[in-house]
Amino acid sequence: MSVTDSDLERAGATLGDLLMQHECTIATAESCTGGWVAKVLTDRAGSSAYVQGGLVTYSNAAKHELLGVPEQNLEAFGAVSEPVVRDMVAGTLAVTGVDVAVAISGVAGPGGGSDEKPVGTVWFAWGSSRDTTEAKRERFEGDRDAVRRQAVLYALQGVSEYVKRS
Repeated sequence: MSVTDSDLERAGATLGDLLMQHECTIATAESCTGGWVAKVLTDRAGSSAYVQGGLVTYSNAAKHELLGVPEQNLEAFGAVSEPVVRDMVAGTLAVTGVDVAVAISGVAGPGGGSDEKPVGTVWFAWGSSRDTTEAKRERFEGDRDAVRRQAVLYALQGVSEYVKRS
């Protein structure tokens, strides 16, 4: 799947509109996407009404130190896992006080993959509390840029659906 800048812009605008309609604020915790979700959201004028901030927690140390992801979860499951993205959401909510947080951690490539977590594997989580957090795993095809673009689009669309239901 080829994701264009226009696709990302539309998805970011849709999420921005939903956040404004629901009077919600958002913050991001991103690893493999390197802040791209926050970038797309803040490309839009007036986004300060709903974007609180974004944390790029690329290393395990940053996930632990900035978001409070337990070291035992990082060691037991690895950064690209459901427990870790759930912890990233919880940490983002605690640190920022936003209404909804999104977390992304994955293997964008070209290296770093394994049999268990091949290149293109990305874990997502979004939620308003630990109890309402949803986590999903996807596997994207393509080079590093393609995987990251697909991950950004998936996150924006996933959070949009979550906000609609909330």
